[in-house]
Amino acid sequence: MKDCFLILNPAAGSGNGLRKRAAIEQGLVSRGIPYRLVMSEQRGQAIELARQAVEQGWERVIAAGGDGTVNEVINGLMDASQTAGSSPVLGVIPVGRGNDFCHAVGIPGDFEQALHTLLSTTIRTIDLGQVKGGLFPSGRYFGNCVGVGFDAVGTIEAARLPRLGGFLSFFLAVLKTIVVYHRGPQVRLVFDGEELTLPVLMVSIMNGQRLGGGFWMAPDSQIDDGCFDLCIVRQVSRGRILSLIPHFMRGTQGSQPEVKTARAAKLLIEAVQGVLPAQTDGEIICIEGTELEVEILPAALQVLVPREGG
Repeated sequence: MKDCFLILNPAAGSGNGLRKRAAIEQGLVSRGIPYRLVMSEQRGQAIELARQAVEQGWERVIAAGGDGTVNEVINGLMDASQTAGSSPVLGVIPVGRGNDFCHAVGIPGDFEQALHTLLSTTIRTIDLGQVKGGLFPSGRYFGNCVGVGFDAVGTIEAARLPRLGGFLSFFLAVLKTIVVYHRGPQVRLVFDGEELTLPVLMVSIMNGQRLGGGFWMAPDSQIDDGCFDLCIVRQVSRGRILSLIPHFMRGTQGSQPEVKTARAAKLLIEAVQGVLPAQTDGEIICIEGTELEVEILPAALQVLVPREGG
């Protein structure tokens, strides 16, 4: 059994990471999995810890947290692998709120089942995305998504609300966002030979399938197909936003006239009027940005997933 370098975010899931620490360690010991556990105590620290894991030659790096923790670990692995020439296999123990990355790659949301995945020798090679702009002019890697407009403001509002559980928190944040942000920017979109200029409520660039634990932004997306799935929502009224919510919960929004879906490997978004609030995997890219470039990186990362048949 290969040793694991485990990065635990104690604040994930409103302290669920810390509450699960003893169970995580007991689960690793009972399964005979050698490990070293380190704690990520502040925002951004998991990036540096993952870099150190690469430099120290660890073959498996485990992110124990939510989507934000996974995003930081991915960035640390990718940054360090540029000089190291190789990257460890990523494993995930989901103890956050949405855990949308785990769903995208096939890691069980159940805590015990996810721990058991660490015994697996099955590796899935997945695509990553890279977004440039805002706070990250040189680029930020992501596993699940980039959201512009309503989606990003909803992420900010979710962080301000009491932590009531994954999907419920995000759902309440969506309702609040309808009040505080119902008019998005006029944007110019350029992707794979197509150009659009239009007022948008939001633009979701999906490598995975869902956001917030239950909003199916791209139900047919595959995380290893070499393309993003785009969900572009035109500017609509507050009332229409409310009536669209059930479609996003079922993944049927593509049937609605205000929603355009597409696939692309590279995307440019420019604000013609207004600004671009944007997030990636729940981490804020910018609040008042004006331009973003997003590109797929095919077969960029290996992830530990369950064996077929359990």
